[in-house]
This record gives sequence, structure tokens and C-alpha cells, in this order.
Amino acid sequence: MTLNSCRMNKEKLLTREIPEEISEKDEPMQNRNDSTSSCFACGTGNPRGLHLQFVLNEDQRMVAKWTPDCDLEGYHGIVHGGIVSTVLDEAMAKVVAAIEGKALTAEIRVRFRRQVPSGEVTHIRGWIDSRNKKLINAEADLIAQDGTELAHAWGVFLRPR
Repeated sequence: MTLNSCRMNKEKLLTREIPEEISEKDEPMQNRNDSTSSCFACGTGNPRGLHLQFVLNEDQRMVAKWTPDCDLEGYHGIVHGGIVSTVLDEAMAKVVAAIEGKALTAEIRVRFRRQVPSGEVTHIRGWIDSRNKKLINAEADLIAQDGTELAHAWGVFLRPR
């Protein structure tokens, strides 16, 4: 995607109509049956989503490749930190769900080690560090193609009652 086409896409996003009020029939996302398909991070049914595709590998890590588009930038050429945090949270949530079952993010901490450039292939990994009856501790990292760690996250997940 060229810089000009990225700017044009941003202009399209900025000119979208925003509904003035939410209808009473609109439900919170967690009450919908299609919450996975409309998930911002991994949902295939979300046209504005990231469409991440994770796989659980033989080391019990959730892994995915991701090439962030330029429309996810905060500063020119650098992916917004909130998007990076979302990707890391998703990796941890996916591995927790695959191994431990349903759980909710209770806490997340992210260390940004390097700028995450848009348009470059990165690798996402998430794994479980420890667990007890109520809590699951997980970690995730975002790795550049050359093996450099770009960001690292630590999360605590709460099992629902």
C-alpha cells in the first residue's frame, strides 16, 4: 500500500457517518452469539478488524504472523501502541482460551522495546506462564522478522464464576 493510498483510506474512514444514538436492540458484544466473528482482533466478520489468524503450536504457544497496515499508525511509519497492546492481549487471550477455557483479561502490562513499523512482517506469540484456581498468568511478545523483540506483554486472566 502506498502512502497516498493510505491517506485516501484514512480520509474514507474520517468521512464515515456515525450513528447519533444506539438502538435499544443493540446488545453488548459479549451477549451476541457472533462475538468471535465480529472480534476486532481476530474476527473475520469485522470489516475494520485486524483479521489475525492464530495457531496453537506444539510448544503450547499461540502464534500468528501480522503485517500491520499504515492506517494503524500513530506517528508516520509507526504502529499505534494501543493496536500493539490489542494484538498482544489477543495472543494471550487465545492461548488461555485454547488451553484453559474461557477467561477474561483482568490486567495487562506492555513494555514497548522498539518502534513497531507498519508494512513489515512481525510474529506474535502468546503463552501461559502460571495458573491457579482463579487466575491465569500469560505472556506475549511481538517479534520482528530479524528476531528482535518489539514489544512484550504480561497479562492476568480471570476465570468466570
